[in-house]
Amino acid sequence: MHITEIRRNSCTLVMNERKCAFLRGVNVNGRKIMMSEMCDVFRSAGMNEVSSTLATGNIVFSSSMDNKTLQGILKDFITSYYSSEFELFLKDNDEIRSILNGNPFASSKDLHVYVFIANDGMEKELGKLFDDIDPTPQEEGVIANGTFYWRVTKGNTLTSGFSKILGRKDMRDKFTSRNINTIEKVMESMSK
Repeated sequence: MHITEIRRNSCTLVMNERKCAFLRGVNVNGRKIMMSEMCDVFRSAGMNEVSSTLATGNIVFSSSMDNKTLQGILKDFITSYYSSEFELFLKDNDEIRSILNGNPFASSKDLHVYVFIANDGMEKELGKLFDDIDPTPQEEGVIANGTFYWRVTKGNTLTSGFSKILGRKDMRDKFTSRNINTIEKVMESMSK
């Protein structure tokens, strides 16, 4: 359901909007989180129609709150429950559709395409960092529609110069990345 605003007698009613929280660092490097448990945390924070897509920290839900307010609430609930901080990045249905439609790369069986879900302006920083590396064959970074996309040959995802930059500690709170196939699955989940 898309955000809807109805005005009656000087009163505004805002309907729930479908969103996805992309959590960073879930089920990697020994940090194992059950997605059903994370969904329960979102429900306890007042989110509706909560589900997960894959086991990589993609929580689809509905809420009428704005993203800035939601981010604070969700981070507080998650930190309280797990006694550990998680970075999360929120996107609504239209933003995710824009990410999919903005993908500048054609599908290929030999290449992975990654999307970087980030704070505003981070795509430019990622573009600059990409420009500073010596890319592997067919590796490319492109900014489209305010999103950074990275294409890399399968088998080079963890060994390319760019992947080493992505793992730096100073980058952890600035973005998370997902394979474009994951973004497609998230979009399907949001449409249910």
